[in-house]
Amino acid sequence: MPNAADHFEGKTVVEHLKEARTKGAMAASEIHGTEMPGHIAGGADAAKESALAALILWAIAAHLFSPSQTLNLLVLFFCGWLIWKCGRSALLGWARMERLHRLIEEERWEIEHHRSQERQELAELYQAKGFTGKLLDEVVDVLMADDNRLLNVMLEEELGLTLEAYEHPLKQSAGAGIGVLVSGGVLLFAHWAAPHAGIPIAAALILIAAATIAARLERNRSLNAVIWNLAIGALSAGSVYFIAQLINPNQA
Repeated sequence: MPNAADHFEGKTVVEHLKEARTKGAMAASEIHGTEMPGHIAGGADAAKESALAALILWAIAAHLFSPSQTLNLLVLFFCGWLIWKCGRSALLGWARMERLHRLIEEERWEIEHHRSQERQELAELYQAKGFTGKLLDEVVDVLMADDNRLLNVMLEEELGLTLEAYEHPLKQSAGAGIGVLVSGGVLLFAHWAAPHAGIPIAAALILIAAATIAARLERNRSLNAVIWNLAIGALSAGSVYFIAQLINPNQA
């Protein structure tokens, strides 16, 4: 059996645990964050991106096409955009699941081949929780007696992973798809109803709603999220609009 130095790579038990927790956090991280359910995060993110993409397209098309042509352009865009957002969200979810599965298998291997070092880690973890003396030994003995229970404990305590919190990639993909459909439907209707101002107004409302929902679920300040999203969206679309005016001043 390899010695403790091989397992801890020259680090102390505490340093090894800190490194393991960092590894777990990196594996658990995703593009949408981890504070709220993945499908809601994906839906809010897809709605915001759809609104901004449509706003930029409208800013370009306003100088080149008629309102009816712009509407057709947006319809075609959202057909492809829906497939891309659903597929991308699913692929990100699968990649995250693969990282988690790899960590689980690594931890299972360590339990099978480095039991004495795993015991040291357990003792350090539960000592930090206030267990000492005979009680600490009893807790460690109970956990070490069942490999499956030990695996769950080490994943949660050492790596900081809660497996029940991770959603299936297809559920996240569905959330992104709903975000695109709702956002796209609102934007297309707004352009049909008010070709000259519908898209900017609808995009602003979508950004406000999506940013507010995401901020509240993540327990962040809603006002800050709304202001930053609107500011970035306005800067992005506004720059395109005014650059298009400079390029084609007669089409403004």
